[in-house]
Amino acid sequence: MSQEQSSTLTKSPERKSSVSPLSVLQRFRVLIRTAQRHSQWIERKSGVTGAQLWALQELNEAEGLRVGELAGRMALHQSTASNMVDKLESAKLVRKERTSADQRVVRLYLTDAGRDLLKRSPSPARGVLPEALRLLDEDALMRLQRELDGLLRQIKDLDEGFGMQPLPFTE
Repeated sequence: MSQEQSSTLTKSPERKSSVSPLSVLQRFRVLIRTAQRHSQWIERKSGVTGAQLWALQELNEAEGLRVGELAGRMALHQSTASNMVDKLESAKLVRKERTSADQRVVRLYLTDAGRDLLKRSPSPARGVLPEALRLLDEDALMRLQRELDGLLRQIKDLDEGFGMQPLPFTE
């Protein structure tokens, strides 16, 4: 994106006429393609997908999570998180431990290799879009969610299950 295009997108509209469906669409494109580019960069630099790096970050911050807890922290379906954890375990970046009290409970921990990979990986480990959303204050998040809900109501054949899947380019 050129400097001129970038400044056009980031300037506050001074008139209502500068806002159009296409100008909003452009912003969605910038968001998605920026997130995609960051995810591709993560994969090139670290060898894991954007979603996998995010999972490593969550486990670094809260060791001993269960798969369901990790899924909740990443807004993923539990089976999606479980498949991702299996790949991370196969790569020896995560280890599973059963608690002695209840052998059904499996806790997740980073291995030394997982910690090392996280330390040398690009930042933000969660990805640019999740991190940008984390930086918004609660009022801004509420407004954004309300507006996006209104937009989603305009779409026919909406599959809300997509909300529990990682973006395709982060898998």
